[in-house]
Amino acid sequence: MTDTDPTSTTDTDPTSTTDTDPTPTTDAPNRPPVLYPIRVLEGESLPTGIADLLADAHVVLAGYHVIPDQTAADQAREQFGERAMAKLEEFAAALSDAGATVDVRLVFTHEAQATIDRLIYEHDCLAVLVPNGTDALESVLLAVRGDVGLDRNTRLTAGLFATTDATITLYHALDDDEADADGEALLESTANALVDRGVSPGSIDTILEHPDAPLDAIARHAADHDAVVMGETDPSVTTFLFGMPAEQVAERFLGPVFVVQRERPAEESSAEESSAEERPNGE
Repeated sequence: MTDTDPTSTTDTDPTSTTDTDPTPTTDAPNRPPVLYPIRVLEGESLPTGIADLLADAHVVLAGYHVIPDQTAADQAREQFGERAMAKLEEFAAALSDAGATVDVRLVFTHEAQATIDRLIYEHDCLAVLVPNGTDALESVLLAVRGDVGLDRNTRLTAGLFATTDATITLYHALDDDEADADGEALLESTANALVDRGVSPGSIDTILEHPDAPLDAIARHAADHDAVVMGETDPSVTTFLFGMPAEQVAERFLGPVFVVQRERPAEESSAEESSAEERPNGE
């Protein structure tokens, strides 16, 4: 099910956004939720292979447009909303035809980073997609940094690729003070978690090494794969979309990159919810 006829609402986000509020799809809880931000009025299109790549995902398709500070979000939506939504519906239909479930959000905002970050948490997305194209899906690189994000990394990877024929390569760059045995144990626990989630043991490979520059090593290995899954290392997930490490990997790698976000601490979530309750509509 694809929600392409959402009800318009005025958002209470302090970044002055106006967005849609679609009805959730029915089977979304069984799929890994992925945020796909797209600059809908700047000529972006669905890259080759992205629809098939997201076939087993629940996609939050977030079309956004950054407006000048002096422009009201409602004014921008009145002027551009119909054209932007038509384009988003076209993208959503392509994703749905490939098998994905899709929620559509159209956002006019003064602060793109804060808005996308908010949408990630609103929809409890496991990852954000940096959408480079891919001609085929035969191999996936999962960069494993530690066991803190193991559950989310494996949930996303298995959810997207367990039913495909893709080989999943687990890569871990050892720290200077990290023993080989510790790295091997981490890769083994990650592989076991993937198998528990339905991935065939025969489709899993591992790489363990001591690189001088881990980010360069990930990009080097990524060149041999069709997609990359990597965890967030910065406090703000959205910085990966605007020049931080995952974007740097994406610049060196022609395929798509899934940035798995850290789970938001409960106290942070409660604080934001309380703050939202205190803000008047339209601010």
